[in-house]
Amino acid sequence: MKKFSGRRTRVLAATTATAGLALVAVTASGCTSSGSGGSGSKTAAGGVELVKAGQLTTCTHLPYPPFQSEIDGKVQGFDVSLIDLVAKNLGVKQQILDTPFENFKTGAFLNSGECDLAAAGMTITAERKKNVDFSDPYFDATQALLVDKNSGITSLADAKAKKVKLGAQAQTTGEDYAKKQGFDPVSFETSDAVLNGLRTGQVKAVIIDYPVVQGWLKNKANADAFKPAGNINTGEQYGFTVKKGNTRLRDAINKAIKDAKADGTYKKLYEKWIGPYTASAASPSASAS
Repeated sequence: MKKFSGRRTRVLAATTATAGLALVAVTASGCTSSGSGGSGSKTAAGGVELVKAGQLTTCTHLPYPPFQSEIDGKVQGFDVSLIDLVAKNLGVKQQILDTPFENFKTGAFLNSGECDLAAAGMTITAERKKNVDFSDPYFDATQALLVDKNSGITSLADAKAKKVKLGAQAQTTGEDYAKKQGFDPVSFETSDAVLNGLRTGQVKAVIIDYPVVQGWLKNKANADAFKPAGNINTGEQYGFTVKKGNTRLRDAINKAIKDAKADGTYKKLYEKWIGPYTASAASPSASAS
């Protein structure tokens, strides 16, 4: 399994999808002072305490389209657009920090005060709840098996019977699911690396979140070469995370999600980034445990 400890974090700009305007990344020198003697305040609307004045700092792990990825030099996606709504309500701008995915399980970057929240297409699990507080579920996710069109693989059971070398993204529930099904998956650091592993023949099939597969297959070259060989409903749901006990920020996130579903914004963003919208997408069931 690849480790992420050597990967450098990166501060990136985000875009406001709802308004079509780019948010400029706020640098330390560009912020008002966050020290006790400065004029800037770390307290946003609703009494939400931020790690840096004037900005909502979001930890993510790139790339993970359609939830977050760099497009034309800006970080964009479904998660980014939803958190832009939270930032707008707080009267600040969102700034994104690209960090190792393993830190989302432990809440390390939240606990160290580097980020206010994490948005990374992350599944709500009982194990992760021990270290972080999750928002309400904002997306129902399923896993998909993607194979080469000429592989002859028809299902996950078929892949197992043929002892196919399977790939998955490290530290994800897709990788966990593959292991539970008796595979010894090849671990790749990013979703892009997963696809490249399939493209170069390092693996014969991959298991990853279905929306990611949908995004890949929008590319004609990928659609000509690969096909889904099964959609696996694992009951997964995504949530945003905050430091344990940060109820004000969690409540602000939940309010933004609820309002977006009520006023049609969620539907518009869903159709832009994910695909055809269904009513069930707006009313996810209880959190997975």
